Amino acid sequence: MKKYFWLMRKLLVAALLLLPLSTWAVTGAEQLPVRSFAIGSPTPDKLDDFLRFIDEDLSKTAVNQLFLRINYNYQFKSHPELADKNALSEQQVKSLVNTAAKYNIEIIPIINLLGHQSWKQDNIRSLLTVYPEFEEPPGKKLLDKDFYTRAYCPNHPEVHDVVFALVDELVEAFGAKGVHVGMDEVFILGEEGCSRCKGKDKAELFASEVNRIQAHLAKNKIAMYIWGDRLLDGNITGIGKWAASKNDTYRAIDLISKEVIICDWQYKFAPPTPGYFAVKGFNVISASYQVPSVAKFQLNNMIGMRANSRDTIKNRLQGIMHTYWGSFESFYQCYQGKACENEVKAGAVKTFISIYPKEKS
Repeated sequence: MKKYFWLMRKLLVAALLLLPLSTWAVTGAEQLPVRSFAIGSPTPDKLDDFLRFIDEDLSKTAVNQLFLRINYNYQFKSHPELADKNALSEQQVKSLVNTAAKYNIEIIPIINLLGHQSWKQDNIRSLLTVYPEFEEPPGKKLLDKDFYTRAYCPNHPEVHDVVFALVDELVEAFGAKGVHVGMDEVFILGEEGCSRCKGKDKAELFASEVNRIQAHLAKNKIAMYIWGDRLLDGNITGIGKWAASKNDTYRAIDLISKEVIICDWQYKFAPPTPGYFAVKGFNVISASYQVPSVAKFQLNNMIGMRANSRDTIKNRLQGIMHTYWGSFESFYQCYQGKACENEVKAGAVKTFISIYPKEKS
């Protein structure tokens, strides 16, 4: 009996020593509840590559949440006039969902609401092309050299009938428990040329739109994710007007539902903003992009804050997200060791690999 005990002990020790060979490569990410990756959805001709990426690559990392930027890359039935010319079908979406589900990876669709509706005159996206009356008039700001994106008017009486139909259809198609509605970098809001929004408090306008969307999703118990930049004071933090707000929307942080989940993107530096959001009462995910050292700090910072917080705060510090701002095609090519689109994209792929390495073979 004693000999049997020692034999079993040796076998157990050997099994434990071999365990890392069949599990994720350890970076620390595996300690966090949420381990996300956000990327553009594939075009139909690249769907097989995306499925292969899930099967052969993503499944062998610690990623358990995949945010797909859909926007108008779906054959909407409610508003077919808004679908991209070459958009994913319902069946193709199901193939993405089913493939990811094999590896317990949850897919959450992303569709930009409020801001990011279009760029200048030369790149007006579907919503404002088909329904130009929905636009929040940018006025003279359109002539600014730094003009970035257009927005829809949150007080237009018909805009929500359209965008809520799109959101609901994506939730149904993906069988999603949550949806990311963007709302980052909203620079056009409460403009003088808008009869409905002129003179109104921008923080209240922003908060009202967040709460309206959240209330709609809450009816079906769907979680709502947004980017956090408009809720940070760009002046006091020194972060600036991109990763934080300099157009007075930051006060909305005290006006919006605490049910909203914040995706806190900070790419070139890693200020203590995740802790700020958590203390304010929000669940938060820390998002990286193109600098591996920053992403590593964000990862370790999230782990450290969770380890040194009481459960109330710890449970709000949900995890990390890596973002790739480009097409899946450009990511996959670079990821496979082929030519990268540019240095920033190369850095983003390198960062992804550094925090989500594949399991050891």
